[in-house]
Amino acid sequence: MNLSQKRILLFGVALACLCSLQLVAQDLASIGKENPFSVSGGISANQIFYKASGIDSRRDPYSYYVSGNVNFGLYGWSVPLSFSYSNQNFSYQQPFNQYSLHPTYKWITGHVGYTSMTFSPYTLSGHVFLGVGIDATPTGKLKISAMYGRLRRAVELDTLTERNEPSYERRGYGFKVNYGDGRRFIELTTFRAKDDSTSIGFIPDDYGVKPQENLVFSLGGGMTFFEKLMVKAEWANSAITRDQRVAENGGRGIFGSMGGIFTPRISTAYYNAIKSSLSYQGNGYAVGLGYERIDPEYTTLGAYYFNNDLENITVNGATALAGGKVNLSASVGTQRDNLNGDKITTMRRVVSALNVGFVPNEKLNLSTSYSNFQTYTNVRSQFVTINQVTPYDNLDTLNFTQITQNLTLTGNYLLPSTEQKKRSISANLSIMKAADKQVQVEQNSGSTFYNINTAYSLSIVPSNLTLSASFNYSLNEAAGMKSSTMGPSLTASKALFDKKMRVTGSCSANNTYVDGTTTSRVMTIRANTGYTIKQKHSLSLNLVALTRTQKSEAGSKGFKEFTGTLGYNYSFGN
Repeated sequence: MNLSQKRILLFGVALACLCSLQLVAQDLASIGKENPFSVSGGISANQIFYKASGIDSRRDPYSYYVSGNVNFGLYGWSVPLSFSYSNQNFSYQQPFNQYSLHPTYKWITGHVGYTSMTFSPYTLSGHVFLGVGIDATPTGKLKISAMYGRLRRAVELDTLTERNEPSYERRGYGFKVNYGDGRRFIELTTFRAKDDSTSIGFIPDDYGVKPQENLVFSLGGGMTFFEKLMVKAEWANSAITRDQRVAENGGRGIFGSMGGIFTPRISTAYYNAIKSSLSYQGNGYAVGLGYERIDPEYTTLGAYYFNNDLENITVNGATALAGGKVNLSASVGTQRDNLNGDKITTMRRVVSALNVGFVPNEKLNLSTSYSNFQTYTNVRSQFVTINQVTPYDNLDTLNFTQITQNLTLTGNYLLPSTEQKKRSISANLSIMKAADKQVQVEQNSGSTFYNINTAYSLSIVPSNLTLSASFNYSLNEAAGMKSSTMGPSLTASKALFDKKMRVTGSCSANNTYVDGTTTSRVMTIRANTGYTIKQKHSLSLNLVALTRTQKSEAGSKGFKEFTGTLGYNYSFGN
């Protein structure tokens, strides 16, 4: 056993012992103070009836679905089980193939089994591992987290079926130390992962599967100046070896003197990630500035997926005016990739947003929001690069810009009401515009979408009755064609039997037009009810009837559909 393996083994044993001690402590503290055994869960059954005329049936005439779950508890241990059964499929789930315990005692929480932890976005971020972990807060300012476990199991190459993707067994460990409070803090994170090159047999190079090794350091901190100015920053450096089988090589900086913790090789590469923010909280206003840069090909084996090769710059601000009746917030940001300039395409994005809220009194509430999203792409064709005479040839021939704009206006007004009757009206308008530009010339591929919704609501309190009426209109303009849909909706809802039962019914009718010509009519009628018995049993019934008429040059045709769902649910627990 080499030095590295000994260190990993000692680290894992220490964490396992510590978590075991805390688990015992938790059990002893619980004895006599809480119910040692508990069972909870529920079961539900649904029957679905379906009938269609005028079209082929889109589902079975009759189907049923039964599902349930039960959770056993013993002194904080939890064992959940679940199942589902239908006339088409059956599944059963139990946690023993991926089971985890999270015992807690005072200021220490342990993690045992299949679990996940997050140290920072650039180191360990939500990766599931089989092992042990710990989160400890011995003092109000000191926080310590650590983990050790298997990140990936070994999978042999299946040359016969090729159903699985081969992989080496991967183990990792890491820790994070944070000291400070919300006003000032400093934190250090380290994460290491390494594949076992002997865990599986030979894999041909065509599969692109190679034993890797990764060591990441992250240093972050924050400080408040003058009670209002907050500065935060994080820097991460990742050294990753793509193939452990190649010869060793001297590493950069601290990675060249890590002993048995990390071995730099010819296939080792080093990447940086930086994220910082600056925020100022004034009297009635706030402003902020953010910057993030992630090197191309930056990666960590502690995350499943990672965005890299990007630079983000954001500016935001917010303020309140007129004694808090008007609230304004705005932000603008830009993002670009191809930081090293070695890609054929370069993409730049600009995002801006503005939000305004106006609440002059308790009855009226108005708000509006606007956002603008632009994507700029410069495509450097290989032919352009080869044939250009000077660096200034063909600068704009393959430049594309996509623009998406969104505008939303919302208003709510409480009409004169009494304790017995409450009335309100609301309106909403949204506009979305998408356009493409090439060499600053707008193309014919853009579209504009409008949607308007108005609604009136009446609530009769003594009768537990609510009535509402609404009207919807949408218009889509694209490629020289206009299509629109409009129609009203009516809804009524009433609670019965001391609010144990609620009955709701609605009806909507919508017409669709293309360039002013009616193309279809759709009418939908819905009815549903639910009844609760002693808080543990509930019955539900949902009915939907749909009629659609389609018009074309060949004439009119249509179809009808009916769907009914009868359900029962029972829940238990102690």
